[in-house]
Amino acid sequence: MDKLTREQRKKNMQAARSKGSKIEVRLAKALWKKGFRYKKNDKTVFGKLDITFKGLKIAVFCDSEFWHGKDWNIKKHEHKSNIDFWHKKIERNIQRDKEINEYLKNEGWKVLRFWGKDIEKN
Repeated sequence: MDKLTREQRKKNMQAARSKGSKIEVRLAKALWKKGFRYKKNDKTVFGKLDITFKGLKIAVFCDSEFWHGKDWNIKKHEHKSNIDFWHKKIERNIQRDKEINEYLKNEGWKVLRFWGKDIEKN
């Protein structure tokens, strides 16, 4: 059973962003401060990259642990409500990440993926 009301859950889900997330902004600012110049959310490259170094062909993704299934084999048992939906959703996200990585690598890109907690710590 969900601990939140439908309205609270809806508000939480609407707050989740696909770009401009806290972890993405934090990493981007740190890179900029170090003198790295990049493009954010470049739509000309396949895969919804968070940060792109196009000339160097480096793709950077900032993945949240929840949406991208960090330690999924352990964490998937923590879902208490709407289990079928969340398992399908997160497992598809994991699969999509693998497909994007493979596609970009085949195109000569170097792919870097960072977990949100690692960005926050470092």
